[in-house]
Amino acid sequence: MSSSPPPTGFRLLATGQGLSWFGDAFGPIALAVAVVAGGGGAGRLGLVLAVTMAARLACTLLAGVLADRLAPGRIMVVSDLVRAASTLGTAAYFATGQDSAVLLCALAAVTGGAAAFFGPAFVSLRPLLVTVERRHAANATLNVLQNAAFIAGPAAAGVFVAWAGAPWAFAVNAASFLCSAATVAAIRVDAPRAERTGMVAELGEGWREVRSRGWLLAGLLAATAYHAAFGAVTVLVDVIAVRDLGGPTALGWISAAAGLGGLLGGLLALRVHPSRPLLVGWPCVALMALYAAAFAWPGTLPVVLGAAVVAFGGLMYFSVCWDTALQDGVPHAVLARVSSWDILTSFVAIPAGNALAGPLAHAFGTGRVIAAAAVVMAVASLAPVLVRSSRDLRRGGAVAVAAQPRPVPDDVVTPVRA
Repeated sequence: MSSSPPPTGFRLLATGQGLSWFGDAFGPIALAVAVVAGGGGAGRLGLVLAVTMAARLACTLLAGVLADRLAPGRIMVVSDLVRAASTLGTAAYFATGQDSAVLLCALAAVTGGAAAFFGPAFVSLRPLLVTVERRHAANATLNVLQNAAFIAGPAAAGVFVAWAGAPWAFAVNAASFLCSAATVAAIRVDAPRAERTGMVAELGEGWREVRSRGWLLAGLLAATAYHAAFGAVTVLVDVIAVRDLGGPTALGWISAAAGLGGLLGGLLALRVHPSRPLLVGWPCVALMALYAAAFAWPGTLPVVLGAAVVAFGGLMYFSVCWDTALQDGVPHAVLARVSSWDILTSFVAIPAGNALAGPLAHAFGTGRVIAAAAVVMAVASLAPVLVRSSRDLRRGGAVAVAAQPRPVPDDVVTPVRA
């Protein structure tokens, strides 16, 4: 590297992403309200969401290749600007009373495709802004900001949409993308570039990196099974909450408990930095099985709320451990491509679980399906610990040091201390 990143790099990234995550809460609520109020109903809303997801799926692996080839910050800025434009276009669509499913889906496809390019580039940029020793704390800081935004954002979005209307909520979402673009554009850091050997060859190289690491391949296979089961759970818990636990009010309390748990998990990660992140992290994500099982038995709201706090706390703690393991255990030149495979497994598995939830519940009963999903989640979460390289992976290995830029001052990240 020719120069070290400035001390403000991580602060800029955290500030921009905190605002962007907060603004992201406005888009889904505005979309749901605008589509339903416009007479589109569940069919059109489902179509728009499906198109958005399909666009992300189609672009994810390509996004990983480009993020390894090019400066990740530039990709993030372009992604934010494109999403700001498409979101403003969506605001104009509803403000002017348009009724074209094709146009609305086209705007959704642009937004989803641009989002696919942001993810791997974001993964690639983060470890360049802090020293190896501070990666875990940096990941935890971002995790806390994200969960705080997920708690405050939907509540603010609901009030704002009711007051100002859906088009203005889309405008707020677009403004948050511009804030993210501005802060990322201000970051100055040199990123290592991958050698260009052709798109197919570079995609294959990313997959070879996954296969060559037992802990990584086991993690992605486990995550696929876990997310398929979790996709079914997310549908069934909503049904049970509305039908048996108190309706929309219960659903709101459960969502709040999950958000609180995620925030606490991030705060815990700021304090506790395990030397073997996956040995500690995988059992933490297994706690999500308790959350699913609580809906089957005993099926009471207080138990479900307690399980949500514990389970989502464990899930968020694992998320920090997993991000740190990727940054420490994968060469930076292929990190974005590896992360794109990681992202793709989640995107594919969750919709599959969503789609299977209804037919399985109809055939076997909601309680039995959610109990079976809990077992799958537990097994998938604990299975990677059986792989020796998962247990033995330590922080700051030789690979991470080789890919790490020059150290930055200690004040880049200030973790919460006991």
